[in-house]
Amino acid sequence: MKTHPRLTKEALRSNRTVGAILLNMLIAAVSLFWNGFGLYLTIRANIGAAPWDVLNLGISHTFGILYGTASILVACTILLIDILLKEPVGIAMFIDAFVVGKAVDFFNWLDPVPPCTTLWTSIPLLLLGLVILAYTQYAYMIASLGCGPRDTLMVGIAKRVRRIPIGVVSIVILSTATLIGWLLGGPVGIGTLICAFGAGPIMQLAFRTVRFDATGIRHQRLSESFRVFFPRARFRFPKK
Repeated sequence: MKTHPRLTKEALRSNRTVGAILLNMLIAAVSLFWNGFGLYLTIRANIGAAPWDVLNLGISHTFGILYGTASILVACTILLIDILLKEPVGIAMFIDAFVVGKAVDFFNWLDPVPPCTTLWTSIPLLLLGLVILAYTQYAYMIASLGCGPRDTLMVGIAKRVRRIPIGVVSIVILSTATLIGWLLGGPVGIGTLICAFGAGPIMQLAFRTVRFDATGIRHQRLSESFRVFFPRARFRFPKK
């Protein structure tokens, strides 16, 4: 008698079964929804948004569309570039592209936190948002279904300009996003600097508290996920 493979911890971590992938997709979606709440708080701090959010808000302001719609347009554009660069693409990258921005729209609609009016309230709220972003990033990454489109873009470009440190590549990308967003009317301020230089250390500290090594995660590619869902089908994906 044939038995279904058990959803063990190891199977869940390596996404070797359909059940494991579906559960990890749910984990990624829920994590990214609350990641959107963290972004919402950083925006409501009202002292300048994070670099990518400056761009999203600038597009939203210029074209009169929702933040989430602007975020999806930017994320899908970056995702397309990742694919053209032949970088690894996973299921969670598509979830990231659609869930985070619309989560921010949802919290904007609920309006649970009014915009801050003083630094005494703005900075703590911004830092709280960054902490939420860090822990939800951890929860999203343990699903092992792909990194975010923006991180993949940074790595992809860094591979192609090996003489330039990845930190410099990151600064150039973030500066470009901020400049374009600012020209489109996105909010730039002290909060932008705090997000640009504080998000990394806060995330590193958060990962340390849960003993998480992001470099030890092996993310499943989209082609591998398809083979789990359709084991008898013959997909011909380019090898890299």
